[in-house]
Amino acid sequence: MLVDSHCHLDYFTAAEIDAVIQRATEAGVTHLVTIGTRMGQSAEAIALAERHDGVSATIGVHPHNAGEPEGLPSVAELVALTHHPKVIGIGESGLDYFYDTSPRDAQRQGFRTHIRAARETGLPLCIHARQADEDVLSILREEHGQGGAFPFLLHCFSSGPDLARQAVALGGYISFSGILTFPKSPELRALAAELPAERLLVETDSPYLAPVPLRGKRCEPGYVVHTAKVLAETRGLGMAALGALTTENFRRLFTKAPQG
Repeated sequence: MLVDSHCHLDYFTAAEIDAVIQRATEAGVTHLVTIGTRMGQSAEAIALAERHDGVSATIGVHPHNAGEPEGLPSVAELVALTHHPKVIGIGESGLDYFYDTSPRDAQRQGFRTHIRAARETGLPLCIHARQADEDVLSILREEHGQGGAFPFLLHCFSSGPDLARQAVALGGYISFSGILTFPKSPELRALAAELPAERLLVETDSPYLAPVPLRGKRCEPGYVVHTAKVLAETRGLGMAALGALTTENFRRLFTKAPQG
């Protein structure tokens, strides 16, 4: 039993969705979270979740889109969307200084807005962090200190160990994607071995980052089993134990998700 805590189902065509979800179910993936990237895309993410049992949604604006003409949402606009029963989280938001497709000021403003919505709702914020560890950690600490704690996870984690350790110290969770399986990721596997077990999740970030042994293919939620297998080996666990652990962690963080 596994959860794909972060995927982009709206990147698949309407004709593909049923088969993609069916393959995930057959692989033992019991729940999928499809992620918000733009305010205008929120309705589509929610509609996808409405149409399928075992699918939930988050809503928010990706840092890549923070500078677009559509603009950044207010805290109130984000909070209003979370009233839908299928919306279980905020984001993804955060900082991306690798691609830098949006002005950094806009990214930082958006990140703080999403943090405040997560604090107000009690729903977890899915954080995107790429080559921006120092600023991500600085904002997390500032917001935590000034406004109080909020639930969050660093998704598709591939940053430095200090960010992971400090995020955990602030109450955060860490989610690993197919990057964990890559031959060039020994440092990431070492980090996964040392982090507290109760803070670990798995994801695909599909349709991106297909894990070994499926590199080069379009990723889909069912492939999370390969990431889970590597995480289990890294932690010295069997697959059943790893599935139970990460599913329990998911339910503890995403309190609005189905708990049965």
